[in-house]
Amino acid sequence: MKITIKDDQTIREIQENFSNLFPYLKIEFFTKPHKKFSGSRKENIIDPEKNIGSCRSVHGSGALQITAETKVSNLEKELMEHFGLFAQVFRKSGKVWIETTVTDDWTLAKQNAEAESFIRDIQENEESYNREHII
Repeated sequence: MKITIKDDQTIREIQENFSNLFPYLKIEFFTKPHKKFSGSRKENIIDPEKNIGSCRSVHGSGALQITAETKVSNLEKELMEHFGLFAQVFRKSGKVWIETTVTDDWTLAKQNAEAESFIRDIQENEESYNREHII
C-alpha cells in the first residue's frame, strides 16, 4: 500500500490512511526527532489539523510504500529521510496508546496483531467475569 505525502495534506489525512491499514496502530508526528528505541516528548506533538508543508524540512510530493512486513523503525526512518517528518508509531493497549519504542524492530503486522490480541483477551476476560458474576 502506498501512502501519498503532499504539502497540502493535513497530518490527520496521513494518520487516517495509516489507521485504515493498521486499525490497532496510530502514527503521530513531532517537531523533533527521536532515536531508535526512544520515545518522543508529548509537548512536541504536531496538531493533526496542520498541513504537512508547514511542519517538515524536506518538501515535494511522494509516495511511501508501506507493507505489513515494514518494520516500525524503517517506517519512521523513511518518513524522516525522504519527507522530513518525525513520526512515532503507537499501539493500542486496552484503552491507552503506547509508543512502540521497545518494539521498533517489529513489523507493522506484528504490532497490529499484538494489539488486536491484547484487546480481544481483555474483552473475553470481561465477558467471562460478567457471566460468572451475574446474580
